[in-house]
Amino acid sequence: MKLPENLIQKLVSRKENNALRQLPDTSASIDFTSNDYIGFSNSASIFNETHQYLIDNNCIQNGATGSRLISGNHILYKTTETFITQFHESESALIFNSGYDANVGFFSAVPQRNDVILYDELSHASIRDGILMSNAKSYKFNHNDFEDLEQHILKHQNAIIYIVTESVFSMDGDCPNLEELVVLSEKYNCYLVIDEAHALGVFGEKGEGLVQFLGLHNRVFARVMTFGKGLGCHGAVVLGSEELKEYLVNFARSFIYTTGLSPHSVGTIFIAYQQLEIEKETIEKLRQNIVYFNQQKKLLGLQPLFVRSKSAIQSAIIPGNENAKAVAKKMLDKGFDVKAILSPTVPEGQERLRFCIHSYNSEEDINKILELLRNYVF
Repeated sequence: MKLPENLIQKLVSRKENNALRQLPDTSASIDFTSNDYIGFSNSASIFNETHQYLIDNNCIQNGATGSRLISGNHILYKTTETFITQFHESESALIFNSGYDANVGFFSAVPQRNDVILYDELSHASIRDGILMSNAKSYKFNHNDFEDLEQHILKHQNAIIYIVTESVFSMDGDCPNLEELVVLSEKYNCYLVIDEAHALGVFGEKGEGLVQFLGLHNRVFARVMTFGKGLGCHGAVVLGSEELKEYLVNFARSFIYTTGLSPHSVGTIFIAYQQLEIEKETIEKLRQNIVYFNQQKKLLGLQPLFVRSKSAIQSAIIPGNENAKAVAKKMLDKGFDVKAILSPTVPEGQERLRFCIHSYNSEEDINKILELLRNYVF
């Protein structure tokens, strides 16, 4: 059967606006686009150690066979969640199948009717989708603007309030002042939830994330860690109190009604976390590359193009879908893979090239791609 006409027209509109999403071909180009910040996704040692760990522990099983509440809660879950709890200095850890599942499960289940969710206007789509499924009232506050946030809090002081933000924002790569945010949430007895998807493996001596690096983890209600980025594998975890874990097991629908991750997936998470503890040189190399990228973009006069960021995400604003795609295509033709982020993913006029820095990028690669950017934009 053909697609309904109203859906065809939506596709036509996307094409006319040069905003149609398409699955890219696999690229052998120099990587400035993936979220594999410290190269764990291509780590032969993690792959081999995971395989050997499964054999040594007699986990010769391809799938979980069911949800974790039925038959899918294999022993690797307990081992891995215990390790993650210790690593992140948390009371508990509950693994979800993805960061999307974790955010949808948390925000659709935890805030209740008559509660209030206050979320940063640039929060990830998974957070927004979870909020849409909640019975709580929700209001966005201006990006990283805690004066605006406080005004929203004052309007709803009689309600239970959840404040939601990210430690590193996925499109701008910037970070909120988390110390200030924690103080504000404590002042009004709010429940602070922080998505650390793009901080794991990037911030902290052992890549533990920005909240823990700043020593704020015991003052935050919940942290969401995603494994598909800095950890180089798949899945996510919600960190918080034992009571929060028990609640999510009982009420988070994206946890309850889905088949668990395979032993191989959970084993990879476990081995990757162990690797984080000994990968200090790799994490330090990533930090050096971020500093070098920022220095070079300033030397080349490119700083006005970029959103201010000290993370591994560096975004150069190139307004217009067609313009951003054209520059990305020229770079790909020169052997450099960098992603054009288009509207409606970002607001119209905020289209950009999103550079992701990695520990394995060389200074020569950074120099070349920034020189190309200068040549194509100016």
